[in-house]
Amino acid sequence: MHHYNDTPFTYGEAGPLRGPGRRAIGHGALAERALEPVLPEETDFPYAIRVVSEVMGSNGSSSMASTCGSTLSLMAAGVPIKKPVAGIAMGLASDGGTNNGTVTKWKVLTDLQDVEDGPGGMDFKIAGTADGITAVQMDTKTNGLTWDLVEQTVKQSREARLQILGVMEGVIAEPRADLSPYAPRIETVLINPEKIKDLIGPGGKNINKIVDETGAKIDIEQDGRVLITSSDGEQMKRAIKLVKDCTREVEAGEEFDGKVVRLEDFGAFVELLPGKDGLVHVSEISWERVNKPSDVLKMGDIVKVKVKEIDNLGRVNLSMKVLKPKPEGFVAQDPAPRQMGGGSRGGFSGGNNRGGGNSKPGFFKKRD
Repeated sequence: MHHYNDTPFTYGEAGPLRGPGRRAIGHGALAERALEPVLPEETDFPYAIRVVSEVMGSNGSSSMASTCGSTLSLMAAGVPIKKPVAGIAMGLASDGGTNNGTVTKWKVLTDLQDVEDGPGGMDFKIAGTADGITAVQMDTKTNGLTWDLVEQTVKQSREARLQILGVMEGVIAEPRADLSPYAPRIETVLINPEKIKDLIGPGGKNINKIVDETGAKIDIEQDGRVLITSSDGEQMKRAIKLVKDCTREVEAGEEFDGKVVRLEDFGAFVELLPGKDGLVHVSEISWERVNKPSDVLKMGDIVKVKVKEIDNLGRVNLSMKVLKPKPEGFVAQDPAPRQMGGGSRGGFSGGNNRGGGNSKPGFFKKRD
C-alpha cells in the first residue's frame, strides 16, 4: 500500500492540518498502481509492504515524484522488485481546440510545472519501467486529443523516463541483498503437503521443538507453504534447516551426527532427523566385539553414523564402524550369542518390532 501525505504549505497555502483528502488519496493510488506490476510474488516475499510519501513541496507532479521515491525506498529496504519504476507528467500548450473543439496547433511539454498546469491543455502522467508503461492518468481541458498528439506524448515521456531511471540507477542499481536489520525476517519453505503431518509430529512435538529451539514463528498452509518469521538471521537459517530435515527422506549412504535415544540388547536407536530414527545393530557399533550397546554407549550420546540400507518396510539400518578405520590384522569374530529371553525386543519408528538378540536383527525371535 502507498500512502501519500501533503499539507497546505506544500502548495504555498495556509490552512488547518487534516487527514488526506481526495487529491492525496488519488495521488497515492496512482503511485501504488504504478508499482504493483513490479512487486515480488507473495511466495517469494511474504511481507505486507507499506510506503509513505511525505510531500514537503510541489511545483510539478508530486505523484510521479512519489513513484520515483517509492522505487528507491523499496530497493534500499531490500524488497526484490522486478524492475525500477519512474514517472513523468506531460503537459500541453495548444490553440485550445479552435477547430470544432479539436486541437490543431500544439506542443507537448515534458515535466509539467505548476505555471504550465493551470493554463495548459492536459496533465498526462505516465509511469513505467525501461520496458513499458505500468500506469497512466490524464486530465484534459480540451474536447479531445488527436492520435498524433497522444503518440508524441508517449514518445517524449519514454525518453524522459529512461533519463530519470538512469539517474536513479546511478544511486542504487538494484535491490539490496539483505533486508534492514530492523525488519523481521520472513522466509517461505515449500514442502510436500503430504509431509505436513511429519513436520507437526505427534501432538505437535516436532513443530513445538523447532519453535522452542529457534524462537521462530512458524505458520503452515494447506498447500505446503511454511512461513517462518524471526528477527534473528541465524536462528532463521536454523529453523529453515530443521523444517527441511523434518520433511525430507533419509537416503542410503548419507552420514549423520545422531543422538542415541534408546538402547536395547540388540542395538542402539539413533535419531537422525526430527522424528526419524535408525538402528545401529550391536555388530555395527565397533570392529571389536561388543556384548551390549550399553557397554560403550549411553543415552544422549552424539555418534557419527552412516545409513547402510533402508529396508522394504522403511526401516533405516545404520553403522558406526564403517566410518572408523579397520584395525590392522582385524579378523572377523563370531557374533555374540543370541539371548533367549521372552517378550518384545522393542520397536522401531512406525511401530515395527525388531528382535534377534545380538546377532543381525530379525522381524521376530525364532523359536528353538
